[in-house]
Amino acid sequence: MKILLSPAKRLNEKLSDYSGKCTVPNFLEDSELLIKKLKKLSKNEISSLMKLSPNLAELNFNRYQIWEKENIKQGKVAIFLFEGDAYKGLDIQSFSTNELQLLNQKLFILSGLYGVLKPLDCLLPYRLEMGTKFKNSRGKDLYAFWRTKLTEYIKKETKNEALINLASKEYASVIDFKQLEKPIVQVDFLQEKNNEYKNIAIYSKRARGLMTAFIAKNDIEKVDDLKAFDEENYFFNNNLSKENHLVFTR
Repeated sequence: MKILLSPAKRLNEKLSDYSGKCTVPNFLEDSELLIKKLKKLSKNEISSLMKLSPNLAELNFNRYQIWEKENIKQGKVAIFLFEGDAYKGLDIQSFSTNELQLLNQKLFILSGLYGVLKPLDCLLPYRLEMGTKFKNSRGKDLYAFWRTKLTEYIKKETKNEALINLASKEYASVIDFKQLEKPIVQVDFLQEKNNEYKNIAIYSKRARGLMTAFIAKNDIEKVDDLKAFDEENYFFNNNLSKENHLVFTR
């Protein structure tokens, strides 16, 4: 079983407890192509392109200017760097060494700059959302830049395994799922409010991390076994679920 997950805007650049070696991302040459264009942008252009405050635009301007492919192994370990709601749910600090290795085998983190990351890949801090309309040598946006390469990569890596989509629509849209041989399992998390179930982003993001941890820590391989997920009062809702679309409610 493999998992797709989005990255996080919020980063934790403090040193992690992980003392092992990190690995090099698969598409570093492609990342360098994007960085070369990003380095040409002014702070104001970055602010306008990404809708960032002046302070965040300056931070990312500086990140682009010092980014060098040769320095990637001096970077951060992906799974310890990301600190958004999904990663708080994942709680990587609670993983044993064996569980971390299982997670590294199962999880693909989609990225606007790196294409796709394994949890133990090295990376230099950045900000580049997949939905950014950043014109490049392959087209009008990052979907055009990455779609073919990432679809082929995911198709090769999943082989006959189930692919669990826990990524947001913004990131999952970079994959042409019609090209994949195995059915994709979409998972949604809904909250009961005013006697109806709703998708509330902050809770859904955290639940995606909880589900990722559940899969890795239990080494789950069968889709039916996902239905046992009951973290933080979520339960599988058979009435709302369909084939290849699992819905959990609370």
